[in-house]
Formats: sequence, C-alpha cells, structure tokens
Amino acid sequence: MTPPEPEHDAVPAARSWARGALHRGLVALPLVAGLVTAGWLVADGDQPVPPAPVAAAAVTGPSVLQVSAPVQAQEPGQGASGGGGKTPLEQWADSLSGPLDIPAAALMGYAGGELALRSEDPGCHLSWVTLAGVGEASSDHGRQGANPLGLSSAMWQKYGSKIPGVGKPALTDAASASVAAGRALCASGADLSAGTGWWKSIAAYASKDTELFRQRVLGNAQLYATLSLDPAKASSPAVRATRFALGQLGLPYVWGGNGPDAGAAGFDCSGLTKASYDSAGVALPRTADSQFRATPRVAGEPQLGDLVFYGDPATRIHHVGLYLGNGLMINAPTEGQAIQIHTYHSPGDDYAGAGRPA
Repeated sequence: MTPPEPEHDAVPAARSWARGALHRGLVALPLVAGLVTAGWLVADGDQPVPPAPVAAAAVTGPSVLQVSAPVQAQEPGQGASGGGGKTPLEQWADSLSGPLDIPAAALMGYAGGELALRSEDPGCHLSWVTLAGVGEASSDHGRQGANPLGLSSAMWQKYGSKIPGVGKPALTDAASASVAAGRALCASGADLSAGTGWWKSIAAYASKDTELFRQRVLGNAQLYATLSLDPAKASSPAVRATRFALGQLGLPYVWGGNGPDAGAAGFDCSGLTKASYDSAGVALPRTADSQFRATPRVAGEPQLGDLVFYGDPATRIHHVGLYLGNGLMINAPTEGQAIQIHTYHSPGDDYAGAGRPA
C-alpha cells in the first residue's frame, strides 16, 4: 500500500543496538543516544527521515521511559487445602492460567518464588509477576527451552541450592528456578517495589540484549498484574491488541510499515496500533490523525489498550501509542528506533488525549 503522509519531523538517532523479539528473531537498529536517569530520550511520530535537521528542543511528544515497577497484583492463594483436594495455591494458579496464558505449573513456581523470598528477604518485595515477566522473556514460560527463567550457570550454582520444599532442585523445574531467580533479583539489598531498584535488578539479571529483555519483562509483568485483578478481560479486544503490541517489542520503526506479516521489517506508530487492533478483530483507520478522529474520547486516565495521541486536536495528530497501564505505553517512536515502551505523558509534551477503539 502507499505509505501514509509523514506525520512529524524526527531527531536522528545516534547509537546502535541489536535487539529482537523472541518470536520474530533479532533485528539490528539504532537506539537514540543517552540512557539517562529518567529513561531513553526519544523523538516521535509516523515519519521518514526529515529533509532538514530539527533541534531536539523543538520536538514534542512522548520523551522518556521513566523507571517503574509493575503495579501490585493479585496475591497468590495460601492456606489449607480447598475443594477437590487442591491447595488454595493450586486453585489460584488454575484460575489464572487461562486468562494469563501461563501454564499452571509455571504460575505455581512464580508464586512459590515470591513466597520463599518473602521469608528469606522481606525487604526485597519480590512479586510473582516480575518472575512471570522474566519467564515470558526467557522462555515463554518453559515452552521454548529447558531453562524456564533463563538463569546463567553461575546464577544457578550460587542461588539454586536448598530450595524450600524441593528435595532435588533442578534448573529445568519452575519451582526451583523461580526461587533461584528471585534470590538473584533480590541480591545486593534490592527493593523491587521501587522503580529504580526493580530496573537495576532486571538489567543485572539479563546476560544479553539488556534493554529489550528489561522492556519485555516490564511490559508482560504489567499486563499480568492488570489481568490478575480482572481476569474476565483476558479475551477482550483491548487485551488481545496489547498482547500483539508487546510481541512486536524490538522490531524496527519503518515509516509506512505494516509489520512482518505484510512484508515490512517493522511498523510505524499508527501501523502498529492498527495491526494490534486488527489482530483483535477491530478495524482502525491507517494514520494517527484518522485514528484520533475515529475513536471515542476517554475521560480521565486511559486504560489498558486505549490509544494515546499527540499533536493538536484542532489541526493535526502526529503520533499514537497503545496504553499499557501504570503510566506506560507501547509505541513505534521514530525512524532509526525500535518499538519500545515509554512513559505516555510527561510535562511539556503535546499529549492530546486518549481514545477507546472497543
């Protein structure tokens, strides 16, 4: 198809990285220079390389990924055996396995990791959703490889012995691996309830592709936390679109791109949001401005799956992302960058509001 009309001038990228989505393979593309305390400095928009240089100070729109931790999730079930001879923890895992698309045995392992670290290191505040995010980013919860939490041999040797309730700990066992992974994440006195501590711990855990790994852990952990509190929404178009968008993390921004299934290496911003909702059976127009005009406005804070827009509603909307929750969005930022997670609204940007496709 003919690419959409350019939607914003971009600031050229300045630093290269190699990243990829687990289910798509690796791609090589630049990341904008400057991993600062607040996050990645980025430009924005559906656009090609600009015909003339544009000063960074003149660019508005989403600008940072602020350090953050996933929101609080549903507590793992505990106590005496319940109906059918199953423990509350087994019942809890069974109830969430389908909505979260995580095998019940893996969920049991993640919950066991949280409960073990509550006793061993209560100041760490490890959540099962963080372990679930690590499990998704490492092996799709054991579906792709025998090392479900992606532990290095050194981490396993250091943290994999004497697992509570496990006679013979094994790296391939989600229960053993979750406790070992939790110990590795909580090392050096980390507090995972705070954004800075969580961010540093996930970066230290990853052995390669640190930024993509960290974003995939954050994005999926945030999704799991939200769904654990309202699992009935798991089959909604908003959740299906969000899952699709998370699966594109690490692919390159391609102006006019509609993704690998349409013959492009990646997406532009509105191509990503359209493809995400196409996957959920909801048709959207092709450009950011037309999507803004076509979706009902959202009063107040956006919710999971809402589209968040940037520009001037009276004249032209130049950028769109998909809201993830907890102040975060998934978007294709600009030429030369990967699809990634950013803070959706920062002081001084030109955030124009949110729309709800379905």
